[in-house]
Amino acid sequence: MNDLAEAHWFKSSRSQGGEACVEAAHLRGGSVGVRDSKLGTTSPVLIFDGSVWDRFNDAVKSGHFDCL
Repeated sequence: MNDLAEAHWFKSSRSQGGEACVEAAHLRGGSVGVRDSKLGTTSPVLIFDGSVWDRFNDAVKSGHFDCL
């Protein structure tokens, strides 16, 4: 079980400064939490295994999800 009260949430450095962003937090045990910044502390949190999060980030960086 992850203690989300101690999580340090951050937005992507590519965020355009708006409030419609996704926030992430590195959690104990190597997991990563992801939430909707518009909802803040009331947002549901998706929790991913750290290795799954790393593979997702690698796919994003390689353009795997580019639609344009």
